[in-house]
Amino acid sequence: MTLQELQQLEDFFANAGKQQVPIYLNEATVITDYDYFLESHFLPLKLNLDSKVNQPLLHRLKMLKLLVEANA
Repeated sequence: MTLQELQQLEDFFANAGKQQVPIYLNEATVITDYDYFLESHFLPLKLNLDSKVNQPLLHRLKMLKLLVEANA
């Protein structure tokens, strides 16, 4: 993923508006604070996008995007 693609993902969430919580991404991941979830996932990715440690953050953001799109 490039920085431009990350920015597009961030723009998507900015335009999608705040979602109702809780949001269940899977059996083990429940989002209870939507804004904090986005902030805590985008910040590390912006600092080091290519780090393998940050790949689960990207995966969770993409899963959330699919859920938001499906419920729009």
